Amino acid sequence: MAKILIIDDDVSIGNMIETALLKAGHEAWRAYSGTEALFLLERERPDLILLDLMLPGLSGEELLPKIREIPVIVVSAKVGIDDKVNMLLGGAVDYLTKPFELKELLARIEVQLRKKESRREKENLTAGKLTMKLTSREVTLAGHPVHLTKTEYAVLKILLQNPGQAIAKSVLLDRISEDTLDCTEASLKMHISNLRKKLREIDGKDHIESVWGIGFRLL
Repeated sequence: MAKILIIDDDVSIGNMIETALLKAGHEAWRAYSGTEALFLLERERPDLILLDLMLPGLSGEELLPKIREIPVIVVSAKVGIDDKVNMLLGGAVDYLTKPFELKELLARIEVQLRKKESRREKENLTAGKLTMKLTSREVTLAGHPVHLTKTEYAVLKILLQNPGQAIAKSVLLDRISEDTLDCTEASLKMHISNLRKKLREIDGKDHIESVWGIGFRLL
């Protein structure tokens, strides 16, 4: 289920879209002006926005540049090619002209939601209950934060990218050099030992295995 914000002052069209979204299993929020939408966005974060351009107060054209990191589908009666080009270049992910078929709108919404989910998956590395958020560099184990040094983070990142696979020491040293330069073959064991300890302290389990003659593997 996605949270979708409908920004449109046309009550009948908004009601129609809201009903369709609810039937599709989504949660629908409403804003009837650009100013109201901006106020709502300061407190809430929807997964996707449906934006009309001709709004009272702050127009859709004025509102769009103020929206960050939320996909916006413009749904407008403006049919000019310049309007479409300007909105797409201005940050909208799609443009649908009124009047429209609900089936088409729902299909376009699902496409954007799938794209967003795909981007989210690429931003996270997960193995069991261990998760690393690449954008924020946050690491959690079973929901508990794991505080790592720069080198420990770099090592864990490589292991998470290859769960269950034995990674040679030489490969680890070569690849973590992209993130940190302070690790040598002599210090690698120490960094991994510290990383193991921090993970074990959270759930009492060993998450990294030494593979004799090769290197290390994330269990």
